[in-house]
Amino acid sequence: MGRTQDLGRRVELVPMDTQFNNITIGLYRQDEDGRAHYLFHTYSHLPGAQERVRSVIEMARTLGGTEQTGARLHFACGAAHQAAARRLFLESCKLASNSVSQPRPLGVLDKKSGRTITIISLGAGAYEITADGPEEGKDARIEAIMAGLRKLGEMLPVEGHPYQVVFPCAERHDALVSLLLPRALNVRAILREEEMASTRGLLAAPSQQK
Repeated sequence: MGRTQDLGRRVELVPMDTQFNNITIGLYRQDEDGRAHYLFHTYSHLPGAQERVRSVIEMARTLGGTEQTGARLHFACGAAHQAAARRLFLESCKLASNSVSQPRPLGVLDKKSGRTITIISLGAGAYEITADGPEEGKDARIEAIMAGLRKLGEMLPVEGHPYQVVFPCAERHDALVSLLLPRALNVRAILREEEMASTRGLLAAPSQQK
């Protein structure tokens, strides 16, 4: 008979991990000692499944600049940053277990506008978005990217500074911002992905998985 576990509140689900035998991996939030912890879990008993989960945890730890305790990750500031944690989990699951993960640069080529988008850390959790190229259309493009960052990272606008956003925790998260930036370039794609995610089923119990 299958046994269920108290995993916490589910945040996200990858129903078929294409990098490892289409196993299901879930991300769960557990609040403890005033800090949000994120548990990575699979019910799969396939050989190598637990090793795959551990590799995803390691990639997420590196890419998001998080801290690890066992099978759980948390942000050093103690804040949940749940939307960002969800994105970090999804991006990590896309990588093969033998991938060499490292924090990405705070800059990216925006193919839509042909501009290089750069993010400058200002300290205290604040970041400024800049773009090169001609002035025409620059403001609108920066505003669109800022909207993407606010959605993905639950960041806030900075009053009086139209090109700045800030984390509510007021702590620096450079690795996390660099992970979110490429996705923030296309807000419509983010909305489509979230709509599809809302139709995903629940993580199956052990008795329902191989």
